[in-house]
Amino acid sequence: MTIIFPVDFLSDFPGWSTDFDLLYRQEQSRSANGNTYLKDLGSPLWRATYQSRSLWPNELDYWRARLKALENGLQTFRAWPISRTYPIAYPRGTWPTGVSFSGSGQVNSISGKSMSLKGLPVGYVVSIGDFVQVGSADLYQALETVTANGSGITGSFEVRPYIWPTSLANTAARLAKPSCIMSLVPDSLSSAATLSDGRGAITFQAIEAR
Repeated sequence: MTIIFPVDFLSDFPGWSTDFDLLYRQEQSRSANGNTYLKDLGSPLWRATYQSRSLWPNELDYWRARLKALENGLQTFRAWPISRTYPIAYPRGTWPTGVSFSGSGQVNSISGKSMSLKGLPVGYVVSIGDFVQVGSADLYQALETVTANGSGITGSFEVRPYIWPTSLANTAARLAKPSCIMSLVPDSLSSAATLSDGRGAITFQAIEAR
């Protein structure tokens, strides 16, 4: 069976995302009076560090093989912060009672750094820290808390990074397991085992691939 990229292996990964944050692409300079000036060279990209629990030798070899498919960064995978598989207000997908909700809505409106959503249950809460995936790969984090009104539409809330040109109104907005596409940081994968019992942990870093 052919592996299709971006591959999803994090759904089975026996570990955690120890870091998931923005990598700013900026130029910095400091003046003689001590002021620091920054210039954006591009929109920031998501970066992550993942680490498994301690694995037995057979498990370790299994995950070494799974991760070889990524070819040290040549291939891509679907990535998300494992702590934020579901929104903060709805752990494990405990959506508002009395409604049928798939975990996805739509973008209602967008601006340079803000968006509003529609197609949500009445009273649905987008919390500060929630992630929203727009379309196939644009991932944003909410900086404000908003609540869906009686029509299932939220107020406008700021997100980071700023809205990508590929994110458009009426596009699907995924709130359950929102993800982006990443590739391995070359040579960041480590899977060393201990001499005493052959156990070891898988660790690797990744960065958003656009």
